[in-house]
Amino acid sequence: MKALVLFSILCALSVTAIADTLEQARQIAQKYPLVDGHIDVPYRLQEAWADVTQATVDGDFDYPRAKAGGLDAPFMSIYIPAKLEGKGAKALADVLIDQVEAIAYRAPDKFAIARTAADIRAHHQAGKISLPLGMENGAAIEGDLKNLQHFYDRGVRYITLTHSKANHISDSSYDKTKVWQGLSPFGVSLVKEMNRLGIMVDVSHVSDAAFYQAVELSAVPVIASHSSLRHFTPGLERNVSDKMLKAMAKKGGVIMINFGSYFLTKAAVEWSTAEDAAEKAFIALQGEHLTDQAKANFKREYKQRFPYPFATIDDVADHIDRVVKLVGVDHVGLGSDYDGVGDSLPVGLKDAASYPNLIAELLTRGYKERDIAKIMGGNVLRVMEAVEAYAAKQ
Repeated sequence: MKALVLFSILCALSVTAIADTLEQARQIAQKYPLVDGHIDVPYRLQEAWADVTQATVDGDFDYPRAKAGGLDAPFMSIYIPAKLEGKGAKALADVLIDQVEAIAYRAPDKFAIARTAADIRAHHQAGKISLPLGMENGAAIEGDLKNLQHFYDRGVRYITLTHSKANHISDSSYDKTKVWQGLSPFGVSLVKEMNRLGIMVDVSHVSDAAFYQAVELSAVPVIASHSSLRHFTPGLERNVSDKMLKAMAKKGGVIMINFGSYFLTKAAVEWSTAEDAAEKAFIALQGEHLTDQAKANFKREYKQRFPYPFATIDDVADHIDRVVKLVGVDHVGLGSDYDGVGDSLPVGLKDAASYPNLIAELLTRGYKERDIAKIMGGNVLRVMEAVEAYAAKQ
């Protein structure tokens, strides 16, 4: 009986401790600027409009969830599909920027466009959510540096040089064909001009060769706005290797950890590879009888038979731990990829209200509040300020 009573007491104490840690995490999330390097709201709204100034049924982001999670500055991804290289990329980018501006216009008491680190800090103090802009895929530059100036003037403050295919700027990590063996000649000019104007260079999605070239070429620190570590996903070039991480950190850069399970665990990568192979085999068997409904049914039934191996908050924290171990706490941030990775988000990090869950895990692992503040946003704000300061001197 005494043992049972003791067990009950310990369980109660444990539950109380967990609740206390989560409450502390919520307070920290509200206390410091929380910057997320990559949220795909604009393209989500382009495909199916929703009023994210209010609670929404679908998606990972809206105002109530962002406020609950302490999110202060979600970089709005101006995503350009690789298929639009040379086919209207600039026009789409302008439309997506219009989408972001419309969010702030509809709810000026809730949102504000942010162009500088100072804007983000000021909006945080004022209780507003900043909407800084990051362009995912430089295809929209269309080989003309005047377009770079155009997008700077519209508020773009980082550019992911390429996406899933090589473009006129850079080779891609996803593309087996390496057109440029890194950056193109125009890509070299573009990086220099981005430095001059004050636009952060984003090395997510680029090939390894392009990564090293961009890090070396840039006069200021670079970011990986939504990448994780290859150590945990061997062979996935989209992620950053230990050697690449060290090169980036040596120049003051920041890797912002992607929450998609595919970028976090080997199990999720292997599941995706197997599912892709099975789908291709199914399509081949169906031949001319294939329909969209049949494909949808196949994918649903495959997931029922082989459940997706969702990552956990522990996995995200493991990536953060490894960055800290290898290069220090000054070089890691958060780049969730909310609204961009479909139904692959980790258990406990399913939407923009979830950041305190991760902060609680970091507290449990012994992280100090000052270091958590760096991971939440302080590190990327430092890079923004360095990029702004360099541009101001040109």
